[in-house]
Order: sequence, then structure tokens, then C-alpha cells
Amino acid sequence: MQLLGLSSVSLSYPFFLYYSMETEPHPRDLITQTRYWYIFLDPDQKNLGTCIVSLKRESGHLSSLKPAEWQEFIKIVYQLEKSIKKAFKATLFNWGCFLSEIEENKLLHLEWHVIPRYQQKLEFEKKSFSDPCFGKSTIQICGETLILPYSLRNKIISKIRENLNI
Repeated sequence: MQLLGLSSVSLSYPFFLYYSMETEPHPRDLITQTRYWYIFLDPDQKNLGTCIVSLKRESGHLSSLKPAEWQEFIKIVYQLEKSIKKAFKATLFNWGCFLSEIEENKLLHLEWHVIPRYQQKLEFEKKSFSDPCFGKSTIQICGETLILPYSLRNKIISKIRENLNI
């Protein structure tokens, strides 16, 4: 499978089956992967640079993470925050852990969402972004989504990769 110029990427975990986005050829935009985790650009970019860090194996409990997975995750947190901050000048970050069951397969799935927060409006590729809920939960705008064209998502991914040292 080829995603964003990455060939021979092993995407065997079946969460690709349940997630669908009708606008583009790939259900999720892969930024990179490590031994234990995939890092994707979240389809919803109302907060520029929002990403998903998804465990490669089945797990429905945070307490079931192995020490090596935790250690690698800590490195991802550090590198991803540093990269997004440098790329887009994020002010701070919210992290949320989601555990879910994939109904068709009865698999348990664990992923982290990283939401960059911005105190000031910013512009990227001639598009303006703002964070109207800065200092508050983004749940207040959970009904709103911002799905960007594939070409712009690809530029966001490239900018994140430029500064990502994983």
C-alpha cells in the first residue's frame, strides 16, 4: 500500500476498515510510524496540525500498554509537540486517549488525539485558522469539522515531517 509517497507501509491493523472518509483516496493520512504506533493527520483540521497516534496492536485498556510502548509513546509526545510547535507555532497541546471497540471485528482499539491549541490566529498556505475555544475544551465546537482538500493536508503532513525526528 502506498500513502503520501511512503511505499511498502504495513497497515495491517483493521481500524482502516471502519474509518471512512469519502473525500479522498486514503481513509487516514499517515505521517509516519514507529515500532508500536502509527501517527496520522486527523481528518478534522479545525485546530491546525491535529494528529492521531494509534497503537498498532489490539488493546482496549490503557493499563495494558507494555513498558516499551509507553517509552516509545513518550518520545512521540516530545517529538510531535516540538514539530507542530515549530511548524505552526502552537501555543500548547491537549491530549486525549480514546478506547473503542470496532464492532464488525470485535477488536479493541486505543488511540491518542493530539490537539494543538493556538492563542493567536494563524495562516498556512493562504488559509486562515483560529482557535475560538483557546483556554477551553474543544468539545464546545465538537459539531463543527474542517475537512481540508488532500493537497493541503499533504502540505500539513510535509511541514510536520520536516521537524519530526522519530
